[in-house]
Amino acid sequence: MEAGIVESSPMTKKRNLLHRTTGPAAPHRKTAPPGAYVAGEGMSEKKRIALTSVFAAIFITGLKLVVGLETNSLGLLSEAAHSGLDFLAALMTYVAVRVADRPPDREHQYGHGKIENLSAFLETLLLFITCAWIIWEAIHRLVTKSAHVESSIWSFVVIAFAILVDISRSRALSRVAKKYGSQALEADALHFSSDVWSSLVVLMGLVFVAFGYAWVDAVAAIGVALLVLFVSYRLGRRTIDALMDRVPEGLYEQVLEAVRGVEGVAEVRSIRLRPSGAKVFVDTTIAIRRTTPFQLAHTIMDDVEKAIHVHHRDMDVVVHAEPHESSDETIGDKIRMIVVSKGLRPPHNLEVHNADGRYHVEFDIEYVEGKSLVEAHDIADEIEREIRAELPSVDDVTIHMEESRSDESRVNAGADDENLRADITAFVRKDKRIVDCTSVRLFHIGDRYNLSINCSFDRSLTLEEVHRVISQLETKLYDHFAFLRRVTIHAEPSS
Repeated sequence: MEAGIVESSPMTKKRNLLHRTTGPAAPHRKTAPPGAYVAGEGMSEKKRIALTSVFAAIFITGLKLVVGLETNSLGLLSEAAHSGLDFLAALMTYVAVRVADRPPDREHQYGHGKIENLSAFLETLLLFITCAWIIWEAIHRLVTKSAHVESSIWSFVVIAFAILVDISRSRALSRVAKKYGSQALEADALHFSSDVWSSLVVLMGLVFVAFGYAWVDAVAAIGVALLVLFVSYRLGRRTIDALMDRVPEGLYEQVLEAVRGVEGVAEVRSIRLRPSGAKVFVDTTIAIRRTTPFQLAHTIMDDVEKAIHVHHRDMDVVVHAEPHESSDETIGDKIRMIVVSKGLRPPHNLEVHNADGRYHVEFDIEYVEGKSLVEAHDIADEIEREIRAELPSVDDVTIHMEESRSDESRVNAGADDENLRADITAFVRKDKRIVDCTSVRLFHIGDRYNLSINCSFDRSLTLEEVHRVISQLETKLYDHFAFLRRVTIHAEPSS
């Protein structure tokens, strides 16, 4: 503060509350906000839908296989193989869902969500292998024309029934996958969805076989394989991206914008995102003005988490705060930071006087109880050197050193000290400039006393006049009562 104005309680100034500034803070982690999905909350529903899909895949695969073997339809047999693959995929999905919802442990500190991505990757490999076999067999039949295909009513019934089951399973899986953000269930839904289209292709091929165009069955099988390959490519690309921790497009920018919009965040120094199953882990480092009290820094970190969760409720957020030296810090702010960096309490009675652009600073600091004069003087010299190095415009530095004692060492004076209180009260009231003297409190500090006293003054006096009277009265009290260690006078206007 400039022009000699005293800053006696820097950590409670309203300016800090408004600007929200801080020193370094520890990494901060919180659980997801109310309403967010918590691992295990939807576990029973996810397991139930996955297990139902397993039984549906077994049933449909068996039907297609039996009718396909009876009719020798490659299109239908390819559908049976595709459905068999869906059974394996559904089984892997069921296992993945069970494992993915386990809580983090010592060996898997980010949880078990990656099992869903691994499951989807294995499903993709199986799809590619199956499609390769179907295409090879179809080309062989087209070239050799050796296959005889029968078109029966049962072929049409099985395919139509399979389409209805696949539509039902796909919708149910998609709903639960979207509700809980499960990539494994989403991949399973994609399998059943592709079954619908491939079954329609096979159905069309059987119609042509009924009219004597048996070769259309092989062409239909190739169409199914190509469709499945396309779906497999999309699924494989997504699973590889997830296993490689690739951030979904646009997500980084969304999180960055949310963090930047939080009041009190001076800079966003880093953001790291790591998808794992249904969750995304966020590690962000923010800069907060170093003059903010710790509690306010903690509030800003809470606000960062809330801002991210507004758009992405299932993110696991860790916020780390670092101190930021802003360009608008005052000389008083910089001096406080220098003193605190030495492990001392913030200075009090800090005054900064400006004379033709050059400054003189005065303040009190408390050093640890039991230090010698030499040790205390060395600390003060070190602080002074840093002030001059960081603030070249400061000409003079005056540091008053006093011993710091813990609050536990303060003991209220007992009844035996009533006479002492009375003597102090009478002494103060002799000063005609003081209207009244109340609330005289004494605290034992070792073999000496701290004195706290309330004095009322005429309402017409200026603050400068009252300050001058208080300074003179403190000097008189120290001179008259040698056992006083510290005197604090609280000024009040007379009623």
